[in-house]
Amino acid sequence: MAEERFHGEGYKEGYEKGAHKGLQEGRRHGAMHGAQLSAEVSFYHGFAVTWKCLLWNNTDAKTRKRVKTLEAFLSLIEKSLLDDPQSEKLKEDMDKLRAKFRQVCSTLNVPADFKDFLKLAAGTSF
Repeated sequence: MAEERFHGEGYKEGYEKGAHKGLQEGRRHGAMHGAQLSAEVSFYHGFAVTWKCLLWNNTDAKTRKRVKTLEAFLSLIEKSLLDDPQSEKLKEDMDKLRAKFRQVCSTLNVPADFKDFLKLAAGTSF
């Protein structure tokens, strides 16, 4: 009888500690993943705004097309549901942003490798 009681109490205590530990790890993982997505979207926004400012005064047809593509990219960033981490469309929105970023880079003739930016940002401290 005592063995069953101790087994039950031990199970309950272990379950509670495991659930608590799982929540902590889940929050840490969510915060890290959210920070990565935030850095990526922030990079895209800064990239688009910078290029739009650089190209704004040019009036040739090719530049107007590039500016129009940048404006569409900025509009897509603003319309994306990135504020809700539980949104079912989050992955879909991020896939659209990444595809549009590659298109923008192609029209600007610049490499579309975000990984290099992440390596530089990882070494930066404030």
